[in-house]
Amino acid sequence: MENLGRVVQVDLREIWKHEATNFTKWLSKPENLDLLSEEIDIELSLIDTEYNVGRFNVDIFAEEANADRKVIIENQLERTDHDHLGKLITYASGLDAEIIVWIVKEVLEEHQQAIDWLNENTNEKINFFAIKMEVWKIGNSEPAPKFHIISKPNNWSKSVKQSVQTSTLTETKFLQLNFWNNFKQYAQDKNLNLRLRKTNPQHWYDLSFGRTDCHIGLTINSQKKELACEIYIPNSKETFEQFYKNKDKINKQIQGLEWMELPTKKASRIKKKTKGDLKKQEKWDEYFEWLGKTAIILQETFIKY
Repeated sequence: MENLGRVVQVDLREIWKHEATNFTKWLSKPENLDLLSEEIDIELSLIDTEYNVGRFNVDIFAEEANADRKVIIENQLERTDHDHLGKLITYASGLDAEIIVWIVKEVLEEHQQAIDWLNENTNEKINFFAIKMEVWKIGNSEPAPKFHIISKPNNWSKSVKQSVQTSTLTETKFLQLNFWNNFKQYAQDKNLNLRLRKTNPQHWYDLSFGRTDCHIGLTINSQKKELACEIYIPNSKETFEQFYKNKDKINKQIQGLEWMELPTKKASRIKKKTKGDLKKQEKWDEYFEWLGKTAIILQETFIKY
């Protein structure tokens, strides 16, 4: 029999020396936030790190992608303590968060009981997670992160899946879901270098491209009969200004961009659009080609700045 390697657990401090400057920065990257998303069955979209809440700062402020539910994530590369439990409740109330995630090295029994009690005694909108962070390696392999849920809302996975399965879709919502499912399959078949996510019955589909302050948004507007591909900047006018400084260079590479600072709103957009009717399914392949090519050129261009 061939020799088999041994699975060895790695101390978290060997990987991340500091919670804020190392671990939070690592977790906020799209590919790592996706790992957490898979574990808790919520598609997370980053809003900001070290986000101000009164006199304090929450490690990660996020939202459920394509939904209104706010998410706070507090990181603690040590065993749980009363101080961080208090912070969780303070941040949740200050930001009106509905999903509260506590990532730690070790969950003490009394704090697991506290999280379970909160899940049982708060209303159904509020959801607490206690998650143990682990890192493993086999022999000399690269260390691999693992999120291990210690405490979660009662019947969480079941209720999430049921809510999706039992929701009634209108004709338009059904078309939207079918459209994005087929676009995702098209992108996979064409081996497009895009970070594809879960599809939902809505008029937009978001793609991350290696930045935490903005992402690519694909949209199909049924009323205007219009397709669009954009750089969507949810909460950083500084990012928009940095792009705008290079507007002439970018416009030479991508013609027809609309630069929408939207000064009265938190978000900004840099958009390219064309005609497209969701109901004309015979033209979907043509729409997929335009969306795919446009997303690729936006990705390759804006990552430079």
